[in-house]
Amino acid sequence: MRRLLGPHFTMKLCVSLTVLGILLHDVSSTIHSLKYFYTASSGVPNFPEYVSVGLVDDIQFIQCDSVTKKQHLKQDWMKKVTEDDPQYLDTQTQICLGNQQTFKGNIDTAKRRMNQTGGAHIVQFMYGCEWDSETNRLTGHWQFGYDGEDFIAFDLETKTWTAPRQEAFITKLKWDQEEAANVGRKHYLTQICPEWLQKYVSYGKDTLMRTVLPTISLLQKSSSSPVTCHASGFYPNRAMLFWTKDGHELYEGVDPGEILPNHDGTFQKSVELDVSSIPSGDWGRYHCVFQLSGVKEDVLTKLDKAVIRTNEKSNTSLIIIAAVVGLCVAVVAVLGFVLYRRRAAKRPPSPVSDPEVEEELNPKS
Repeated sequence: MRRLLGPHFTMKLCVSLTVLGILLHDVSSTIHSLKYFYTASSGVPNFPEYVSVGLVDDIQFIQCDSVTKKQHLKQDWMKKVTEDDPQYLDTQTQICLGNQQTFKGNIDTAKRRMNQTGGAHIVQFMYGCEWDSETNRLTGHWQFGYDGEDFIAFDLETKTWTAPRQEAFITKLKWDQEEAANVGRKHYLTQICPEWLQKYVSYGKDTLMRTVLPTISLLQKSSSSPVTCHASGFYPNRAMLFWTKDGHELYEGVDPGEILPNHDGTFQKSVELDVSSIPSGDWGRYHCVFQLSGVKEDVLTKLDKAVIRTNEKSNTSLIIIAAVVGLCVAVVAVLGFVLYRRRAAKRPPSPVSDPEVEEELNPKS
C-alpha cells in the first residue's frame, strides 16, 4: 500500500489541525511555514473521499478534492505562479486525480490492517517545513495519522522513523532500511521545501508579511464569572495575549485559549482572568496585554467594569464555539494544496508522485 494522506475534518480532526497547522511562535521571531495536508476518508457522510490542502504561514493557498476534481487557487497572489507556468493548474489537476485513485486503495488497506470493516475512517499525511528568516533555522515535518491519532513519523535528524502505534512497527522496520528514500525525504524538507517557501513568501509578501492589530473586547458571562479579554482581527498569528498585575504577567487564575482563524484570514484569541478574589478597588492594577510580531508597541486594555460587555447567555462560550465551528467550515470550504514536481527545474517533486517514496505503508510481514 502506498502512503496514507490527509488533513483533519471531523470535530476531533479540526482540533488536531489547529494544533498541527496553527502553532503559536515566539513573537520575537519571523517564522514562515509551508505545510501540506492530504486526507482520504471512508464512510464519512457528505464529505469527499479525497481532499488536499496547502498552507503558507497557516493561510490556505490552494485546494483540490474528489468532488470538484480540480486544483483551485485560493489566494490572488498565486496567479503569479500560473503566469510563470501556464500549464500549472492542468498539471496539478492530473496529479490530484491520480492521487484520488491511490488513496481509495490506501484506506481500504488501512482498514484491513486495523481489522476494521465498516464505520467512518480517515487516513492522514502532513508534511512541510518552517523557516526562521532571522536565524535561518529550518525544521521539517513528515508524518502520518489514522483516525485522528499519530501513526508514524519521520525523524529529520536521524533519518529514521518513529512508530507510536504497534500496528506501524513493521512499517518502521522496513522504512528504516530504505536509506536512499530517507535521504531523499531529508533533502526535500531541508532544500526543496524551504526554497519554495521563500518563493511563496515573496509572491504573497503584501498579504503574508502585513501586520494588523486586533479589536480588543472585555467580556463576562455574569458578575461572578471570569473576565475574558478577546482579541480579534489580528495578523499574523504570531501573537501573545496575557493578563498583568502592576506590569507583571499573571499565571494563576488565568486560562489562555488557542489562536483561532477568522473567516477573513485574520485570527482571534482569548484569555480569561478569575476576578472573584480581586477587590473592586484593585481592578485598575490589571491589564490585558496584546503583543504582535512585527509591532513594537504592546496594546494595553485596563480591567474596567465600565467597558465589560456582559451577557447572561454567555457571550464568551458562543464566541469560542463559533470560532471552533468557523475553523471546521473554513477548512472544508478551502480544501486545498498543490504538490510541485520537478519539471524543467520549475517545481519541486511531489513526495507522493516521486517513485522513490511510493512505498508500501503496510508491507506484508
